[in-house]
Amino acid sequence: MTILHGMAPSGNCWKAAQILRLAGRPFHWVEVDTNGGETRSPAFLARFPMGKVPVVELDDGTVIAESNAILAHFAEGTPWLPPAGLARTRVLEWLFWEQYSHEPFIAVARNIRAFLGTAEAEAERLERCRLGGERALDIMEGRLSRHDWLTDAGPTIADLALFAYTHVADEGGFDLARWPGVSAWVARLRALPGIVPLR
Repeated sequence: MTILHGMAPSGNCWKAAQILRLAGRPFHWVEVDTNGGETRSPAFLARFPMGKVPVVELDDGTVIAESNAILAHFAEGTPWLPPAGLARTRVLEWLFWEQYSHEPFIAVARNIRAFLGTAEAEAERLERCRLGGERALDIMEGRLSRHDWLTDAGPTIADLALFAYTHVADEGGFDLARWPGVSAWVARLRALPGIVPLR
């Protein structure tokens, strides 16, 4: 059986579990305490040198890392990933953008506030996260105030990738009421069959 190593509250790990469920792929979850340093332990690094979760192990021992790579792998051949061409390129644009321009701000603010409890000590970092997160949500709003989904291909793994941390952005101090297009998109995605939000 497919094994998914992850941390339950993590949006990146949510992506991996969500696409496995949508693809009808049964899996066994192994909880990993990333905030406790487990991903930096010699035992974990010996098996998974990238040192982070999610990590998927296939039946034959093949390992797949990186949440958006996992999304793309298991979405292949499903409606969640368009065939090769411009429609797929648009999905990939959002996937790369999510990891570099969204997740480092919204997810990090959430982790500091909701899980590490170090908001007071990290006020300067949180301010950078606030500014970066608001820019990211502004960009999403620009698209989602005029369109139902992030690409013209309908709901795709681009939407799953951005939903992961956006639907819990309030835990990082972001009030989605400021971005009504984003809020409506969160509700649309939440209502799709098979979607199991973090909360």
